[in-house]
Amino acid sequence: MASVTVRNLSDETHRALRMQAAAHGRSTEAEIRAILEIAVRPESRIKLGSLLAEIGREVGGVDLDIQRDRAPAEPLSFE
Repeated sequence: MASVTVRNLSDETHRALRMQAAAHGRSTEAEIRAILEIAVRPESRIKLGSLLAEIGREVGGVDLDIQRDRAPAEPLSFE
């Protein structure tokens, strides 16, 4: 798992993070991870599969008769 170092964080910001972490019952490091997770992976992000499924439901659904080809794939040749 990756790690990140944050330099030059003001004392006020660090103190606020510690207080917020305590209020949430977790360590400062866990609080920072939670904040970063929310910032870069919001729950409101559009998920392509869910979006396509919703479009399909709106148009009344689609029945596809697709058979998966289970034959082994030939390995690539780079020659």
